[in-house]
Amino acid sequence: DARFATTQAAYDEAIEELTTTFDRIEAILEKQRYIAGDKLTEADIRLFVTLLRFDEVYIVYFKTNTRTVANSPAILNYCREIYQTEDVKETVDMEQIKAHYFCSHPSLNKYSIIPKGPDFIKLLDQPHGRDTF
Repeated sequence: DARFATTQAAYDEAIEELTTTFDRIEAILEKQRYIAGDKLTEADIRLFVTLLRFDEVYIVYFKTNTRTVANSPAILNYCREIYQTEDVKETVDMEQIKAHYFCSHPSLNKYSIIPKGPDFIKLLDQPHGRDTF
């Protein structure tokens, strides 16, 4: 797990696995609307909440910088579609998400500094184009 690797070898192995998985998800979402097919499922919600945090938190905090949601067109549009689904946007509070992560592990962020980030939420408000599936 790249998040809490304590050796370079452990990190290298974990980041390779994460990168491969990220690429596999991009490939799946290039061909189908949702991760498990043509219907929104719990798997999509679970994936969405992970991807939602990826660019703003995980890349910085857990050193997962080999891929980004913002530079992965199928994943980004997938996130946009779910974010724009009725009642989802109202449940997303990126400032709270960042405060939680960056302030809850003193061993990873001694002074609880919360990075500004790329304003990922702004990207989620753009059209997704996934209704063509």
